[in-house]
Amino acid sequence: MSPIARNTICLWFDKDAEDAARFYAATFPDSSVGAVTRAPADYPSGKAGDVLTVQFTVLGIPCLGLNGGPAFRHSEAFSFQVATDTQEETDRYWNAIVGNGGEESMCGWCKDRWGLSWQITPRALMQAIADPDPAAARRAFEAMMSMGKIDIAAIEAARRG
Repeated sequence: MSPIARNTICLWFDKDAEDAARFYAATFPDSSVGAVTRAPADYPSGKAGDVLTVQFTVLGIPCLGLNGGPAFRHSEAFSFQVATDTQEETDRYWNAIVGNGGEESMCGWCKDRWGLSWQITPRALMQAIADPDPAAARRAFEAMMSMGKIDIAAIEAARRG
């Protein structure tokens, strides 16, 4: 059994925690699947032997997927923010999430097929909206507000004016 981290993000899934963990591990670097624990007895949303919890890491962050049933759903109140360095990296993560049954949203946000929200955020965007020139920052911010997946070249062009 993998050691349990002192502080772990626990993510509630209906019944697909292991599938989600394996997708994240295959998609993002510094990600892996650890111990899979099966329920020792029946419980309200499952049977003895069903996958109950999955320890996994996403981009170095320890997580625990809990198959707790349909009582709670993910919301945008929690998201993983993934900083990217290139358009290719931005496209790869965005397309992996959306192309695996997820859905697009605005301003770099998307949702995976399990309902978990992701912000695929190029570092260039963060630098642009923090530009010391307020007009450049405003132009970059306004350009972002019209985007789904972030287009780094368009952000940089807006920043320059």
